[in-house]
Amino acid sequence: MKSRAAMLFNTTMLSLASLAAGAPLAQAAEADDIVVTAARSVLPANALPLTIDVIDQETLNQQVAIGGSIVDAVSTLTPSFSPTRQKLSGAGETLRGRSPLYAINGIPQTAPLRDGARDGFTIDPFFVDRVELIYGSNALQGIGGTGGIVNQVTAAPAKSDGLSGRMLVQGNADTGFHGDGIGGKVAGLLAWRGGRWDAMVGAAYEKRGTFYDGHGNRVGTDLTQGETQDSRSWSLFGRFGYALSDTARIDLTMSRFQLKGEGDYIASNGNYRIDLPTTSVRGTPPGVPATSRTESAALTLTDTDLAGGNLIAQIFFNRSRDTYGGEIAPIATFQIVPGGTLFDQSQNRSRKYGGKLSYERTIPGFEALTAIVGVDALYDLTEQRLIATGRTWVPPTDYRSIAPFAQANLALFDKKLRIAAGVRHEDVKIGIDDYTTLASYGGFAVSGGTPRFSDTLVNGGVILEPWTGIRAYASYAEGYTVPDVGRIARAVGTPGVDIDDYVNIEPIVSNNREIGMEVKRGPLDASAAYFWSTSKNGSLLVQTAIGAPFEIQRQRVEIQGLELNLSVKIPLPGLTLSTGYAHLIGRTDGSDNGVDVVDRDLDGANISPDRLNVAASYAHGPISARIQTQFFLARQFERTPGNYNPLYRFDGYDVTDLSLRYQTGFGALTLAAQNIFDTFYIDYYSQTVRPNDNAHYFAGRGRNFTLSWDYRF
Repeated sequence: MKSRAAMLFNTTMLSLASLAAGAPLAQAAEADDIVVTAARSVLPANALPLTIDVIDQETLNQQVAIGGSIVDAVSTLTPSFSPTRQKLSGAGETLRGRSPLYAINGIPQTAPLRDGARDGFTIDPFFVDRVELIYGSNALQGIGGTGGIVNQVTAAPAKSDGLSGRMLVQGNADTGFHGDGIGGKVAGLLAWRGGRWDAMVGAAYEKRGTFYDGHGNRVGTDLTQGETQDSRSWSLFGRFGYALSDTARIDLTMSRFQLKGEGDYIASNGNYRIDLPTTSVRGTPPGVPATSRTESAALTLTDTDLAGGNLIAQIFFNRSRDTYGGEIAPIATFQIVPGGTLFDQSQNRSRKYGGKLSYERTIPGFEALTAIVGVDALYDLTEQRLIATGRTWVPPTDYRSIAPFAQANLALFDKKLRIAAGVRHEDVKIGIDDYTTLASYGGFAVSGGTPRFSDTLVNGGVILEPWTGIRAYASYAEGYTVPDVGRIARAVGTPGVDIDDYVNIEPIVSNNREIGMEVKRGPLDASAAYFWSTSKNGSLLVQTAIGAPFEIQRQRVEIQGLELNLSVKIPLPGLTLSTGYAHLIGRTDGSDNGVDVVDRDLDGANISPDRLNVAASYAHGPISARIQTQFFLARQFERTPGNYNPLYRFDGYDVTDLSLRYQTGFGALTLAAQNIFDTFYIDYYSQTVRPNDNAHYFAGRGRNFTLSWDYRF
């Protein structure tokens, strides 16, 4: 372990040195003035000791046309993000080996008490203006974010008075143009601004066809977790604003998103021994098709010049209802009598209310120091019910937290050196009434309670920018979240448990130490970052048997990694070449012997494979194009000390995508192709988490085409 860490460290140092040596110092570059709202500061990104990426609207639209979702876009462009499962469930999809916090305008989409892994599908991408990525554990947005933050910033009306809008018509088909593989989308957005008032309303409808793999067979259906294939989604969006003054305004933002499976197919088992994937055949699944529904509303007050500072105050509401498909034989968990034939299916129900308040300004008489003070409050009520029989699987559980925080950023030597530091105090209370576990867990009576936890989280960093466009930074940040309390509570398998002193539901405190360097000068945009992250009482997804639900284990987790990115604009007008690489090592304590030693690899449910991205982009005049390849590199997993089980391995694969866009006088035409070489592969999650589960041995999606017409006025 130490030698591998040393190799990573040495590689990072060499990369930083080579980037610095190759920097074109004589060439001027404009300062990075991008403001990332997820960082909760009006300071530009280059003033913060963080690794930050912003996926702008043009890039986002391009990637969504290829992959179909924001999750696909983020995964494709971010080497340290897991390859997506191409399912409705995002279980096992991680950023830097930990779960990211999905947010919309800063509103958390994850249910902290019972992570249903549907938080990547809570708004249609059509209504998203950009996506902000903050890497690594942090507590900037409160609970969650142990892997980072994926903040989706919604569209806003044009600055000028009058009407504006956008229309999108889209069609999708697999390479064989099968009838059931054809899908399509229509969406519209209308905005108006007049004086102090502005408004925006929109709607989107999408029908997704069945997916086909590289061998021309239907991709297998995951009846329980849910699918994006063979589904329909409806989405509504509204934003209404009023300018109280030249600097202050109030905005009401609302959205509703629902994705529901059509229920036309059932799974046909594959055979992992001969690399035959699970497929889909015509049939009617039992019960209600898997469905995801989310409704959100937020009222935000901003004032960019309140007593010389910037005020942001927000109250929000978020409600989700996620229905999972049901099965009989593989899920003995639902049986009243083990081995019975009782059918059931579960549904997560979650409601969140919260508020955020922050105020930022320079200190009078000491303008080099910028300070932020604020407080966050969150209330969440979640339960998981078995809707066919009306039983409770996860008892109603409430989460309450209040978290005051303060941040400071000191600029020295004409902003060439910055020192940043902050503190946040989390005060959390979890409430669960008395309940009884399902018969399959033993039918034990569990005494409820209201355990309370508190922790003070710190962060700090140094940013050095000796020349404009060249910066180095070092930082330490702590993240805070609760484990999946619902999974833990429902799986209590011993008598006499009292929630008030049940150690397994204690919060997770993770930390992220990071050093990095960025060069943004002239045609060069390069970065290198090395990080190491630990949590003494981490949270792991573990499947105890084939077909059984995943449960939580609390163990020590250590993760370290290297990220390299390089983009160069070459002399040919409009042409940019780019590459990115991520190498991750994840280890955990594989025993309950009380000795805190990491002795086995994290599996594919908890860490992503190493990856190399290469791409070429061209944009000149009305034409733009991009070709990109993702190389997911093979790896083995040490299941027990010194034992590499050949079953738990990843063979690796690569996928190439293409996008062509032409701006006509009446809208833009885009032709996108995913997996242009029609590569056949078994997806990463199936290979590394459920390699001997023939009912969940899924192939990835083969070549498919998307043709879009996008008109703006």
